[in-house]
Amino acid sequence: MILSNLVQAKLVKRYKRFLADVELKDGSVITAHCPNPGSMLGMCDEGMNAYLSHSADPKRKLPWTLKLVECPSSLVVVDTMLANKLFKEAFEQGGLPEFGRFDQILGEQVFSDSRFDFLLSHTTSGIKSCFVEVKSATMWQDGCALFPDARTERGRKHLATLSKAVADGFEACQFYLVGRSDAQSFSTADDIDPLYGQALKLARQKGVQVAVRALEFTYVDMDKEKIAAGLPFDIALSVAGVVPVRSSGLTNG
Repeated sequence: MILSNLVQAKLVKRYKRFLADVELKDGSVITAHCPNPGSMLGMCDEGMNAYLSHSADPKRKLPWTLKLVECPSSLVVVDTMLANKLFKEAFEQGGLPEFGRFDQILGEQVFSDSRFDFLLSHTTSGIKSCFVEVKSATMWQDGCALFPDARTERGRKHLATLSKAVADGFEACQFYLVGRSDAQSFSTADDIDPLYGQALKLARQKGVQVAVRALEFTYVDMDKEKIAAGLPFDIALSVAGVVPVRSSGLTNG
C-alpha cells in the first residue's frame, strides 16, 4: 500500500481523541483529523514529526488527516483504519501464508452480537470458514508491542464472540497488526486492561487462533531535501514478518 503525497509537520497536541493540531513547514498551525480512538500513549508528544495526507473533498470539515508519527526507533501508523486495508491487501497478494488455505475474503461479517472485520472461506473445498478480527497495535515498551492502549470492553466482547464462533463450528482468529517496525515481541497490556489479557487467554483455550504481524516502511521518494522543504512524498506500507507472542503475556497455562 502506498501512502501518497504525505506532508511532514510537527505535532503540537492531540485532543478530544480525534483532533490533532500540527505545525506545517511554513509555520502555520492547522487542525487535522486523528483517526485513532486509543490513548496513543508515547505517540502524541509535542514536537514529534507527524505525516499527514490532504483531501481536496470540499465536503470534508477537516481536509488534513494524521497518518503517521515518528518515534525514536520507528515510524508508527496512527490511522487505525489502515489495518483492515493492509490485511485485505496482504491476503489477496498471498502475503499471509497462515491463511493460505482460504481463497475468498468478505468484509464486515456479522455473527451473533458482533460484526467482525473479515470472513475467510474456500469456494470449493469443505473446510471451515474463519472469522477474523483485526486490531491495530501501536503501543511499545522495551521492544514489545502491546495491546490495548486503553480499556476496551468492545475488544473483550469480540473475543467472547470469536470463542462462540469456534463452538458453532467455525474457525476464528484474533489478528494483531503491529503498526511499527521495531517490535521483537507482542503481549497484552495487562497493566492497562487486565481483563482483556484474561479474555484473550480464555479465548485461546477455547480454540481462537492468535496471529501477530508487523509493518515494514519503505520511503518511495528518498529525496530528503524535498521532504525537508515540506513537499509531498510517498511511503509504502507492507505486512512483514511474524511477531512472536511473549510467553508471559498469553500462555494458556
